[in-house]
Amino acid sequence: MTFNFRERIDRVHSDSVKWAKYAGKDILPLWIADSDYRTAPCVIEALQQRVAHGIFGYPVAPEKVAEACMAWLARHHQWQVPREWLVVLPGTQCAIEIILRYLSRPDQASITTSLHYPPFSQFAHRLQRRQSLMPVRQSGQHWQMPVSVPETEMRGDEKWLFLCNPHNPGGYVYEREELLQLQAFARRHDLLVCSDEVHADLVLTAGKKHQPFAALNEDAAQRTITLFSPAKTFNIAGLGLSVAIIADPHLRGRFLQATEGLLAPPAITGMIAAEAAWEHGDDWLQAQQEFLRINRDQLADAVGKIPGINMITPQATSLAWIDARGLAVDSPALWFEQHGLGFSAGGPFGDPQCVRMNYACHPQTLAQAIGRLALAAQAATG
Repeated sequence: MTFNFRERIDRVHSDSVKWAKYAGKDILPLWIADSDYRTAPCVIEALQQRVAHGIFGYPVAPEKVAEACMAWLARHHQWQVPREWLVVLPGTQCAIEIILRYLSRPDQASITTSLHYPPFSQFAHRLQRRQSLMPVRQSGQHWQMPVSVPETEMRGDEKWLFLCNPHNPGGYVYEREELLQLQAFARRHDLLVCSDEVHADLVLTAGKKHQPFAALNEDAAQRTITLFSPAKTFNIAGLGLSVAIIADPHLRGRFLQATEGLLAPPAITGMIAAEAAWEHGDDWLQAQQEFLRINRDQLADAVGKIPGINMITPQATSLAWIDARGLAVDSPALWFEQHGLGFSAGGPFGDPQCVRMNYACHPQTLAQAIGRLALAAQAATG
C-alpha cells in the first residue's frame, strides 16, 4: 500500500493551533511538533466506524489500548512491558506536572539537560522548585550529551532527573552506554527518572536505534516513569492519549493516587485511534520515516550552505535545531518571523540564539522555507 505524504492539505480553518498562530499573515508555521500529514488510513477508518455508530458514552477501561501498546513496544523496541506497568492518560504534559507537584516535595530539586523540552523547566519554575541543568554541548557536527552532574555541584536535595529520549530539541538518539552512565548517576544519587519517549518511533538515521531508558536493566526499570504516546508518531495529538509506564508498584500507586480526581479518562476517540495505530500502522510509519528523511536531508544540505546559521542533522524526530548566533541579531526567532518563518523560539528550550524548526511539512513548504532562510540570513549578514 502506498501513502501520499505529498498531498497539500489546507489546515488554516481546521482548529489547528499550529496554523492559527499566523492566520492571515505571510508566515510559514513551522514551530510546534505537529506534522502536516494525514494520519494513517487505519486510524481514520477506525474513527469513521466509531463515529458511524453514533454513541459516545463513558468508555470501559482501555484494555485493548494497553494490549496494543504492549505489542508495539515489543515489536518496535524489543521491550516486554507487563500490563500492570501501564497507566493510560489523556496526555503527556499533565504527567510531568503531576510528577513535580505530587511526587516530589517543595524542598526537592530536579535535574534536566541545558537544552530541554520546555515544560520540564516551565513547570518547575511555576511550582518554585529548584532545577539544575546538565550542559549539552555541540562539538562540530556532533552533540555531546551529559551523562552526569559534577559531584561538587550536587546539593543532596535532588529527587528527579528529567530526560527526553530521543533528545528534544536536538534530535539526538542516545547510545546505550550513555544511558547506562545516566542510570548509574541516578543510582548513586537515588534519583527517580522521568523519561519522555514520545519521539521514540521517529528515528531516521540508519544504524541508530531507540533504547528505552527503563529497559536498560532492573534498576532503571524500578526508578523510572516512561512517557510514551502515538501522538507524534501518527499526528494524533489532538485526540489526547498517552501512557505512563511505571514498573515500581509503590511509585505507580503514588502516581495513580495523584491523578485521581484530577485527570479525566482518555476520550474514546483517542483510545480507538491509538489502538488502530499501534495494531495496524507499521507500514505507514515506515513510509513516513522515509519521507521525513528526505525532508531532513534537504534541509540539512541547504542550511550547510547558508552563512550565519548551522544545524546538526537530527537523528530522530521531525525537528531541526538551528543555531543562528552567526547572524548577530538580538532575537533570531523574531528576525525569522519578520522574514516569513514561524519557528519555535530557542529561549524556552535553553538557548535564545537558536530556533527549532518542524520539517514535517509539504515539500513546497519546505522549499519555500529554505528560500526564506537564505534571504533572512543574507539580510542579517549583508
